Amino acid sequence: MFDSIVQAVFHYADVQPNKLCLADDQSEVTYSQYRQLIQRYAAVFHSAGVRAGDTVLVEACQTVEYLAMELAIQLLGAIFVPVEHNCARDKIASFAKRAEARCVIACSEAEYGVEHFTFDQLRTQQVEAACYEPAGFPEADSISEILFSTGTTGKEKGIVITHKNNIALAENVIYGVEMEKDNVELIPSPMNHSHGLRRYYANMYNGCTVILLGSVMNILRFFQALDKYGVNSIDLVPTALSVVLKLSKTKLSEYKDRLRYIQFGAAPMMEADQQKICQLLPQTRLYNFYGSTESGCICIYNFNRPDDKKHCIGKPAHNAEIIIVDDEHRPISSSAENTGLLASIGKMNMPGYWKDEEETSRVLIDGVVYTNDVAYYDQDGDIILLGRKGDVINVGGNKVSPEEIENAAKSIPEVADCGVIPVPDSMKGSVPKLFVQLQPGAAFDPIAIRSFLAGKLEPYKVPEYIEQIQRIPRSYNGKLLRKELK
Repeated sequence: MFDSIVQAVFHYADVQPNKLCLADDQSEVTYSQYRQLIQRYAAVFHSAGVRAGDTVLVEACQTVEYLAMELAIQLLGAIFVPVEHNCARDKIASFAKRAEARCVIACSEAEYGVEHFTFDQLRTQQVEAACYEPAGFPEADSISEILFSTGTTGKEKGIVITHKNNIALAENVIYGVEMEKDNVELIPSPMNHSHGLRRYYANMYNGCTVILLGSVMNILRFFQALDKYGVNSIDLVPTALSVVLKLSKTKLSEYKDRLRYIQFGAAPMMEADQQKICQLLPQTRLYNFYGSTESGCICIYNFNRPDDKKHCIGKPAHNAEIIIVDDEHRPISSSAENTGLLASIGKMNMPGYWKDEEETSRVLIDGVVYTNDVAYYDQDGDIILLGRKGDVINVGGNKVSPEEIENAAKSIPEVADCGVIPVPDSMKGSVPKLFVQLQPGAAFDPIAIRSFLAGKLEPYKVPEYIEQIQRIPRSYNGKLLRKELK
């Protein structure tokens, strides 16, 4: 129906001008007001020399203004490059250089090596600017954005996303969660990250309403937003869910008749949190999305069901075809006894990494995105994900998911966090090793931990080695940095 998200917003500004489009902690706009804001920022950027094909690097914020700037950049045919809020000056300058940025937009004044503007400067200019009238909208195959991976080890990659990719991803979300036209979704996920951006895109493509939230740490504001705007759906990363459950106790249960769904993604969820949210919201659809920045949300699974399966990521999303391949990328007939690597085909797949043909060729071949995730199709046509190749532990021929051991260990009261890796073993090939971060004041007792796990797991899954460390390494969104444990 649309070739770009900005085209969808402009369409809805015509057909439902007075419908609430976006709200943040300080402001809210209808679809008509949002279009005007986008056009004013487009006029400001155009007067600053931004043209089609230019890259514009923007420091992320959880605001209507920030997202209006994004769509204004894309309306001009330019390329949006978001970076994390409060990103270090040198890091912004490095990203700007790699993206060959035409200019940088940041919260504070600094030297970034290229022309730069602050939000305050642009805010003043857009008030005075006339609305930019586009001759047309971006073409589907043109580049929409470059999303730099946020890993702390290795080279960060610039993932190129086209407007066609974003439309396909929006459809994957809409069909996956059965999104209705009167959807009002609360999104506290960072808007430089693909997870939050793509949930926002889906709602804009569907003509719905998005409520932005700076953080779930202010739990009072979280519930005030639910009440003020009649929120009927939520997007959360697992670490945010943990915070909400810890700070609000059982209060979410008061919304069990209103919340249609909550969607999760970006990192694995703690089993205890999964069980608790199912208890609090027995009728709410609770979706876990699987995907990557390169291919987006390609599998979806509602785990709030009596027959919930361990390690299940569900079935392929609307625009995705999932195949299981061997190490040579040859499709296989997979099963629990014959696992392989997950690969995806579809319109949502990236065209490649920004000016990095070598890295692209390792991941993307003839339109297929290949992963290192070990998986198989079960007898019901559901996909079972065991973990990343190298993380899955082969104990004497038995495939062991490290997440299963971690979930069991996290139920020990003395354990604050933990991580599992494989270590070589002369008899079994490899065995699990458990690292634990203890609660303050707790004593380290490896014998008691092993005894507890022996009551929860099959014998070959019980860790041979247990080590205490001060802190389990995790990314900003809670993803375990297993390489640092190794």
